[in-house]
Amino acid sequence: MAARSPLRQTNAEALASSQQAIRYRQENASTNALPLLPFLSRNESPEQWTSHENLLYSCLRTGDDKTAHSFLEKLASRFGKDDERVMGLRGLYQEAMADDDRALLQILQGYDDILAEDPTNTPIRKRRIALLRGLSREADAINAVADLLAVSPTDTEAWAELADLYIAQGLYQQAEFCLEEILLSAPNAWNVHARLGEILYVSAAASQDQIAALADSVRRFCRSIELCDGYIRGCYGLKTASEDLISVIKSASHGAAQNPSGERNYEIPVPSIKVLQRLNEKATSVLAAAARDSSGNNNPQLPDLTFVSDMLKSSTMPRKR
Repeated sequence: MAARSPLRQTNAEALASSQQAIRYRQENASTNALPLLPFLSRNESPEQWTSHENLLYSCLRTGDDKTAHSFLEKLASRFGKDDERVMGLRGLYQEAMADDDRALLQILQGYDDILAEDPTNTPIRKRRIALLRGLSREADAINAVADLLAVSPTDTEAWAELADLYIAQGLYQQAEFCLEEILLSAPNAWNVHARLGEILYVSAAASQDQIAALADSVRRFCRSIELCDGYIRGCYGLKTASEDLISVIKSASHGAAQNPSGERNYEIPVPSIKVLQRLNEKATSVLAAAARDSSGNNNPQLPDLTFVSDMLKSSTMPRKR
């Protein structure tokens, strides 16, 4: 059984995976009796151990601690208790079993002890960051991520975590920098372009040049849709940002409605109102089609559809009048 990545599982999928975990464990029980069998068997594959790890996540998520522990021990038997990835999974299991903050602090101290002996243990570093954030110690978490990036500057996962931490603190310029670092390694990551567009949109209100900030936001959303046709998050962002940019341009003085760059020479020309209206209409049509899609149950973007549908009703009702 090839389990879907736990990062993409819905609650129902996680429950279904955990319910199948016992049967899956029984079907592969032979490796428990003979620890050396994986080395001698031709049936072993990376997918098998990936399934073990994913099922461990699903079991922890649904509260099946006993089965989760069995998968953890199976991985430890195969790769060794000192394997960095296994150590990270064991830390995750211990965090899930912790009853209170005192227990979590003891786990945190354990992470510190491990890192004192081996500062290069990346899985433990990342578990420590997650635990600090779970304990609402955002400043310590930011410092910990910065330390990780000092030794691993191309770790896109760490840059994304740091961006989220900065966003939670309202430090949008720093978050923008982090996301741009991700795009240096993954220039076609459409979700990162959309996330960057959201940050630019949120921070535009406090920007000294609101038109330029909103225009940059529109470009980021357009890029995300260009890379992933029909991307709901990008389309919603494009609709919202283009509407606001049109409103700001129209309310600007000195004829900005006809020539928004007339008063100031922008490094990148601001889209005209006509172009923005066309972009808005295109985004609206994509969102409307997604909201009406009768096969939405199989759509990986399903969590966004209800919100999009409500937004469309509120934006289209005045036009019907």
